[in-house]
Amino acid sequence: MFEELDVFAVVVEQSSINKASKLLNLSQPAVSRKIAKLEDELGLQLFNRRGKRLELTSIGQIVYTFALEQRQQQLKFMQTLAHYREGEQISITLGASLTTLQTTLPPLVNAFMEKHPAAEIKLVTGKTHEIVSYVRERRVDIGIVASSINQPGLKCIPLFDDHLELVIPLGHPLAELEAVSIEHLQGLPMIIFSTGTWYRKLTDDLFHRWGIMPDIRMEIDSFEAIVRLIPTCKAAALLPKSYLRPQLLSDNGLLDIHIPALIETRRTTSLVYDESSDLSSAARRWIAETEVLFTELRKLKA
Repeated sequence: MFEELDVFAVVVEQSSINKASKLLNLSQPAVSRKIAKLEDELGLQLFNRRGKRLELTSIGQIVYTFALEQRQQQLKFMQTLAHYREGEQISITLGASLTTLQTTLPPLVNAFMEKHPAAEIKLVTGKTHEIVSYVRERRVDIGIVASSINQPGLKCIPLFDDHLELVIPLGHPLAELEAVSIEHLQGLPMIIFSTGTWYRKLTDDLFHRWGIMPDIRMEIDSFEAIVRLIPTCKAAALLPKSYLRPQLLSDNGLLDIHIPALIETRRTTSLVYDESSDLSSAARRWIAETEVLFTELRKLKA
């Protein structure tokens, strides 16, 4: 049936058995027989024939949609087989923090999998210093960390710069102010990242520098959990600007408040790998394609 579905789709797209036969390199009678066979197998009429004109029936439109889906599935299937025929099973082990796993990593994985659908990607989570250790110990091929790493033997490739922003729920008293300063964080009920995370280090340094003592309600190491709990706890949080997509803020009833002093929390998200390690071609491919992706994003923002 699948061969007949392919022929049927071409006939629909060409609106003519004659044109379809030329495109398929089949005779007109052969194309007609395949359409008749498909209609016979389905027990349904797919075309209304008005002279030389073919018009899809309502069920014919449904079958055409199905035929297109099958065509796409077949294409993906053949691409997957082609990747396996290349003789190399693409396998990469990545290390990242839980927050990076929830935010930065998904679009990178999606972009890579679109080009390499047969790839196998393994993920190991940990705090920044743990990920760096995993890279050295070769437990992971590549680390993705929210900081710049300057250590002998490690190659650090910067991807993008970021800083923290104040996030509050809709209806929060600070939302009524024309301008919010760092001093407004004094005594403010807040949810912050857990001790040991890079973001906690940033906020601790910030609070110490400005002499701020917020009212810490919760300490959590999950970006997603913090986002969901802000409205429930009617608290505020300091979260990375790059992760605060408009849709995420809207879906969770949140506001992003810019405080000029928070520019001090600027940090760079980077790829890290061991220069002395014999990286696989798959890992080198990931590094190259990720660099290209972020270079293109920077050009778009420029």
